[in-house]
Amino acid sequence: METKSFAVWDYVVFAALFVISSGIGVFFAIKERKKATSREFLVGGRQMSFGPVALSLTASFMSAVTVLGAPSEVYRFGASFVLFFIAYAFVIILTSELYLPVFYRSGITSTYEYLQLRFNKPVRFAATVIYIVQTILYTGVVVYAPALALNQVTGFDLWGSVFATGIVCTFYCTLGGLKAVVWTDAFQMVVMIVGFLTVLIQGSAHAGGLHNVIEHSTNGSRLNIFDFDVDPLRRHTFWTISVGGTFTWLGIYGVNQSTIQRCISCKTEKHAKLALYFNLLGLWIILVCAVFSGLIMYSHFRDCDPWTSGIISAPDQLMPYFVMEVFSTMPGLPGLFVACAFSGTLSTVAASINALATVTFEDFVKSCFPHLSDKLSTWISKGLCLLFGVMCTSMAVAASLMGGVVQAALSIHGMCGGPMLGLFSLGIVFPFVNWKGALGGLLTGITLSFWVAIGAFIYPAPDSKTWPLPLSTEHCIPSNVTTSVPTVLHSRPAIADTWYSLSYLYYSAVGCLGCIAAGIIISFVTGQESGKDIQPLLIRPVCNLVCFWSEKYKRLCWCGVQHDGGTEQENLENGSSWKQGAESVLQNGLKQENLVHIPGHDLKDNSYNSLAFEKTTHF
Repeated sequence: METKSFAVWDYVVFAALFVISSGIGVFFAIKERKKATSREFLVGGRQMSFGPVALSLTASFMSAVTVLGAPSEVYRFGASFVLFFIAYAFVIILTSELYLPVFYRSGITSTYEYLQLRFNKPVRFAATVIYIVQTILYTGVVVYAPALALNQVTGFDLWGSVFATGIVCTFYCTLGGLKAVVWTDAFQMVVMIVGFLTVLIQGSAHAGGLHNVIEHSTNGSRLNIFDFDVDPLRRHTFWTISVGGTFTWLGIYGVNQSTIQRCISCKTEKHAKLALYFNLLGLWIILVCAVFSGLIMYSHFRDCDPWTSGIISAPDQLMPYFVMEVFSTMPGLPGLFVACAFSGTLSTVAASINALATVTFEDFVKSCFPHLSDKLSTWISKGLCLLFGVMCTSMAVAASLMGGVVQAALSIHGMCGGPMLGLFSLGIVFPFVNWKGALGGLLTGITLSFWVAIGAFIYPAPDSKTWPLPLSTEHCIPSNVTTSVPTVLHSRPAIADTWYSLSYLYYSAVGCLGCIAAGIIISFVTGQESGKDIQPLLIRPVCNLVCFWSEKYKRLCWCGVQHDGGTEQENLENGSSWKQGAESVLQNGLKQENLVHIPGHDLKDNSYNSLAFEKTTHF
């Protein structure tokens, strides 16, 4: 493959991204140096407004996986990828109305603190370990995949870009904490949008206008969006994307530390919800940009597919190759696109490092050493950022074995995020579930999701379920590239064509539903949790969101929890009566002797602000 090289201006534009990102970290390190507490460092003092948090949320999960992988998916499989807008809408609504209120009002820093308040320490620690493994694996994909794609197409140094990403992210996370991460994400989100728009405008011009793109895409069957086939083995249909995608992204948004940490950093619950809803607009914008980029690429390569002709070696290289062709006479613009891709990488890696440091500090360090000074706590938090920065960068080496970036990333989230979603749902929605059911459900969900995902890795699904739409090489210039012949597996168990061929978007649903089912059954067998022992703030049965349900059915769903004993404000003020006993009371949680009167409740909005969780002693 002919490797196109960067011009001087490309390197200047790309380097500017790293310099500005690092500068933001230095700025907040200097600005916030007098507020040297772990609370300020990890959750921004709970004083963030919704604007930068919304941009940060969008940038964190619209990574280089989206910038490089999503257009490639559309190019090969069609514009049905746009159906994720349905999944995103359900995810944001459920997160803001079902999960976020519980986390925000509990005054926690790590989402896994909730599991100790609701169940016990073993459940909390098990979930924390799974989250750490999931995040390190995912971050490895996010760092390695764009570096490899850009290296093979542009000649950009592979390990240079990997280590530059890791070093810069670790640098500004360690110096500036969550505020640096959020504001850097906001800047990187703007870079991503500008990069996408540049590709869309120039790509459309090369294709002769948007109407030509639509015409070519229609002729190539790329606009057959609504496929209502219910077969769960099909890779992308209306149901796999809208249903499976909802489970997958709800695991990412609803209970993921990276997301919730940003939301609880907001000054009020209302700001936290606004951040999520404005983030939804950002998700839709990025999704539309990615889909149109894929269609423009198809219009450009419709007669000579560079993947099947052997010009490039992997589908994830399509977007960089396209950019280098379209912008070949415009120095600086290829660098802008690379900055766009790496903006996604930097934002995701930074979010992961900050979240990993938070859960490790809150769930392990603080549990073992509850009386650390503020200064020592802050230095430990910074040390953890440094440690996880090194680990996430190192994990990039293993990411080369994981296949396409979109499928690899969402598979990891599905394998771990699905069971985690099921675990938190057991605690929040089902008051009768006990700690044995929670732990048993988590292990069951993890077993099921890893079983199907590892099986699919060993025995890939049949081509009939995953084969891309037709791609032409009719007008390609003959090259000396030899096409590799796929290995034929002679021995293939029957389960490989059913269970192991399940669409990767259903991994999360399998883990979540398996966890919930097992948790409910185990709780009934071992004895249900008494509702009187559960703080009302820790549950949010779905019936509470449905205004027309009668009080009789609501009380039935409460399972003995005293929701009718007072208003939510009174429940919060009296919310210090957590489960009795040292095993189930957080060393750093909401305690009877530390709670003060709560002036942060807005009766008009039925919302809470950060003052609601101030304690008489500092964090």
